[in-house]
Amino acid sequence: MFGSAQNGVLLAARLLMASALLPTGVARALNVSGFAVTLAGAGCPAPNAVATAAVIVQVFGPLAVILGVMPRITGLAMAGFVAGMAALLHPFWLQTGAAAVTERSFFLADLGLAGAFLMYAMTGPGAWGWQGFFRSGDAPAPARATKAAPKAPARAKTGGVKRSGGRAPARAAA
Repeated sequence: MFGSAQNGVLLAARLLMASALLPTGVARALNVSGFAVTLAGAGCPAPNAVATAAVIVQVFGPLAVILGVMPRITGLAMAGFVAGMAALLHPFWLQTGAAAVTERSFFLADLGLAGAFLMYAMTGPGAWGWQGFFRSGDAPAPARATKAAPKAPARAKTGGVKRSGGRAPARAAA
C-alpha cells in the first residue's frame, strides 16, 4: 500500500483500537468508585488509586492514539495497560468450566489488542496524525540529489613543488 491508502488504513486501525477502550473508559470515568469496587474484588491493592489511574489512561490514551500523539510512548503504555488489566480482570486460570472459557476469550482478546498497540508503537500513526496536519499534504520527504559531487578546483602549479594543507614546504638549511 502506498500514500493515501496506507495512511487511511493506519487511521482506521487507530480508530478501531481506540474504540475498543474509549467507551469503557468514559463509562468507568462516570463511576470510578464502582470500578474501584470491582478492582478490590479482584484483589487489587489500593483499588481507588488504581481505578483513578486506569480511568485516566483509558480515556486519554485512546484520544492520543486517535490523534497520533507520541506513538511510541502511547503505544507501549497502552499495550502494558491492556495486558495488565487483562491479567487482573480476566484470570481464567482461577475459573473452571464455562466461566474459564469465557474469561480466557476475554483475556486473549485483550492480548490481541495489546499486540495491536505494540504494532502502532513500531509503525507510528502515518501522515494523517496530528504532526501531519502541520505538513503540506502527503508529499513524501524530498529525495536526495544523486548527482556526482562537484570536482575540486584545479590547483595552480607551483614549479614542481606540491603544497598540501596550505602550508609552505619545509626549506632545506643552506
